[in-house]
Amino acid sequence: MRWRQYKIARERMVREHVYNRGVRDPRVLEAMLRVPRHLFIGRDAGIEAYADHSYPIGFQQTMSQPYMVAFLTEELRLSGEETVLEIGTGSGYHTAVLATLSRQVATVERVPELAKRAQEVLRDLLFSNIDVTVGDGWKGWPEKGPFDRVLLTAAAQQVPRALLSQLSDTGFLLGPVIRADGKQEIVRLIRRGGKVEIERLIDCSFVPLVRDGKRKPRSTPAESGVSGA
Repeated sequence: MRWRQYKIARERMVREHVYNRGVRDPRVLEAMLRVPRHLFIGRDAGIEAYADHSYPIGFQQTMSQPYMVAFLTEELRLSGEETVLEIGTGSGYHTAVLATLSRQVATVERVPELAKRAQEVLRDLLFSNIDVTVGDGWKGWPEKGPFDRVLLTAAAQQVPRALLSQLSDTGFLLGPVIRADGKQEIVRLIRRGGKVEIERLIDCSFVPLVRDGKRKPRSTPAESGVSGA
């Protein structure tokens, strides 16, 4: 498939699945026009890579649908000067979008094969402001902190306190959490001194955030896990 066909598919993706659904930040739109989503699939998906649905990338993981990538990126409110911690590198596609819009991205992936694949694609695309590591996302990456933004790309039953502690003051964590009723929603947790404020955004559906190969068991409702951090 020729480069021009992918370019047309990207333009249609941004117009129909991003802009027409309410994402209007021009920097976010430009980033999604620039990053070649199909290169991160791991196999030739053709222009289907630009359809508005999640895409399997192996190891029971998925690449998020374009709209959700755009929505989360816009809600991160990036000006270009921020340091970002991404929990769940996955394919590396969202990592590339973040790196286009921020000063530095540190990303943690628990599956070594996914981390290696993403790192290779990101290197081939000449990104120089991304650090990739294999590790437990629940612990974050304290050596690279503090961070202005933390992005969860999988749903947490209880937001890890370690991630909140790695935020700079007035920085925030954004991502999906699992409520007590089992449904998911995107929340923003803003650190202000020793306190954390919560904003609830939209309902969503993500794969669960796991630790050491297992989903972390719920000891308290998701709301309690957030407010107690």
